[in-house]
Amino acid sequence: MNTMKTALLAALLAAGLACGYSSKATTPPVAGAMPAVSALSPNSTTAGSTGVVLTVNGSNFNGNATINWKGTALSNATRVSANQMMVTIPDSDVAAAGTASVTVTNPGTPGGIYGGGTSAETSNAMTFTIN
Repeated sequence: MNTMKTALLAALLAAGLACGYSSKATTPPVAGAMPAVSALSPNSTTAGSTGVVLTVNGSNFNGNATINWKGTALSNATRVSANQMMVTIPDSDVAAAGTASVTVTNPGTPGGIYGGGTSAETSNAMTFTIN
């Protein structure tokens, strides 16, 4: 009798695991809010400038959005509103003449036990010129 109970319990456990109770999340993330950059102020500076404060204007900037300078997130960015962010450009990034691509990224949000959440979205790029 105990052998039959053990076999039945093992069969139920195997069926439960086979039904997906231990499977990974199946719902993929959906697109997050897409930020858009419409203007940079200023949009240029002189090489060797110090303390350059860049204002990025646009739309759909989440509370945890980041400003990216040449593809790298700047850690000191501040969100003023859903339409404006500000950041002080590191002096070393404007030491020599050239250009920099500026974008804004809204990070993704994690999903629940079955997946979901949102994917990270990055805005269009605007060019900042260093003369």
